[in-house]
Amino acid sequence: MTFDYLLKVSHHPPISACHADSNKFTFLQDVRWKNKFWGKSMEILPIGTVNVMLPGFGDHYEWNKVTTCVHNILSGRRWIEHYGEITIRNTKSSACICKLTFVKGNYWSSNVNEVQGFVMDQEGKVVRSMPTDYELYYGFTRFAIELNELCPEMQDLLPPTDARFRPDQRHLEEGNVEMAASEKQRIEDLQRTRRKWQEENGIKHEPRFFKKVVDANQRERWVTNNTYWELRKSPGFINMENPNL
Repeated sequence: MTFDYLLKVSHHPPISACHADSNKFTFLQDVRWKNKFWGKSMEILPIGTVNVMLPGFGDHYEWNKVTTCVHNILSGRRWIEHYGEITIRNTKSSACICKLTFVKGNYWSSNVNEVQGFVMDQEGKVVRSMPTDYELYYGFTRFAIELNELCPEMQDLLPPTDARFRPDQRHLEEGNVEMAASEKQRIEDLQRTRRKWQEENGIKHEPRFFKKVVDANQRERWVTNNTYWELRKSPGFINMENPNL
């Protein structure tokens, strides 16, 4: 069984953290980024690493994320492009590393969304390359598509702040773009009002399920504080004080 949760631990700067456990793996990451505005486009540069631990094999894999660019941000047809290099390494072994390159498109080529990749051994020799049919799997998986699904048996167990309860997200999924935009504005106004009240009263926001630590490489990271499942069991999220969405 997999136990997972994700939380926005900081609004300014924007940082989200997530943690997932099962008897076969542990997945964790904190998501933070910097923005660069280039007039007609905006780059989103992610900071930090994604981590997957496989206790059955004694492996710990980590990798970075690539840059995301939103084109025609002010006018015209907006579109998103990913580019940069991902390096996947096993921190418990130096036997091999994997490198994936998301190729940046340009006016003189049609290589938008092209991905190149290979696995190298300790001596730098390529031992595996990208399969020729990789494009068949480039896009959303069934798992990703179903992430916003809200099962009836889960409704009383989840925190009221779970993203699956957000009315703007639900309206967008159902194709009601205008209502989604209106609800998004309402929710963000509530968040700004709540944050202003906290600042005026000297109250520091403390994430409920995560804590900030410094790892062995002196990098700041957000990791689980191991309270989610205890609170879910007792007293239960519906019996706790929660922000209003």
